Amino acid sequence: MKRIGILSSHNGSGFDAIQKACEEKILDAQVVLIISNNTNANVLKKAEVKNIPNFVVNNNKFPNENLDEKITQLMEKFKVDYIFLSGYMKKIEENLVKKFENKIINSHPALLPKFGGKGMYGINVHKAVIEAGEKKSGCTVHFVNENYDEGKFILQKELILKENETVDSLEEKIKLLERETIVEAFKTIVK
Repeated sequence: MKRIGILSSHNGSGFDAIQKACEEKILDAQVVLIISNNTNANVLKKAEVKNIPNFVVNNNKFPNENLDEKITQLMEKFKVDYIFLSGYMKKIEENLVKKFENKIINSHPALLPKFGGKGMYGINVHKAVIEAGEKKSGCTVHFVNENYDEGKFILQKELILKENETVDSLEEKIKLLERETIVEAFKTIVK
């Protein structure tokens, strides 16, 4: 059984999808650790309910410490096989990328390489897609490297935009698509 660590800054909807798939034995895996940079992240409450060890790692909690090293040490301590970024709003630093090469996975709410890079997350992506007049969008699950949204793709799924698509309607559709795509992507690598 593979061991998954989660990095999340807010709600952790990707974590919800993975946790449900683990509980339903769709994935032969277990979420063993959740780390957030946000003390008030809802994902920490979810972790408590599921009895999953969870930690806050940020500059307030660990001033003058290398946060990248701290996160890497926790992932190693919990013997994590894969790390999933569930809405993690920090750049993944060198230690973690090197130690977990091709083991860190992210879901991006667009069809990369379009609409990726710094600042392209959440609603910003959907606004850009609609403003560009795109006919389709989707999500990309990919490995993480040292550059934003440039790692090797694991799986992409697309959907066609309606003529009257709004940022909000697109965001809702992509969230649903992402949940299933994340689980499908993990099924291809967690064996």
